[in-house]
Amino acid sequence: MFDHHIICRNTLHNVVDNDDIIGFRFQARLPYYRGLGLSMVEDLAITINGEKIDRQAIRLGLRGREWALDELETVYDDRWNFGEKATITVHKPGGLTQGKHQLELAEQLRISYLPFVPITRFATELELNAS
Repeated sequence: MFDHHIICRNTLHNVVDNDDIIGFRFQARLPYYRGLGLSMVEDLAITINGEKIDRQAIRLGLRGREWALDELETVYDDRWNFGEKATITVHKPGGLTQGKHQLELAEQLRISYLPFVPITRFATELELNAS
């Protein structure tokens, strides 16, 4: 239902550290109407321009804190609220070139009352903004 609101427009940027471009980031929302504890975020899968990003290269950031995806399973004291924009950072040396990019995000969430783990996907074209 909220899948077309997952990826936030105008948020794609390269990540620069000491004048080196080390990756890219964008903002995303949770597609679940109640919000979830971070330990219930099973996976975030990203494909950029047809290239699948390795899970180990992805980090989720909320309210000044950041976690690798494997760390999320033990985060019991924080949550991702409905409508809240998280920053998703991808380690990719050299980042992305200027221009338009096809981005797909799949969020796999553990919902307590469902007997399966749903995956919500959304793909869109975003233009890289200056860092």
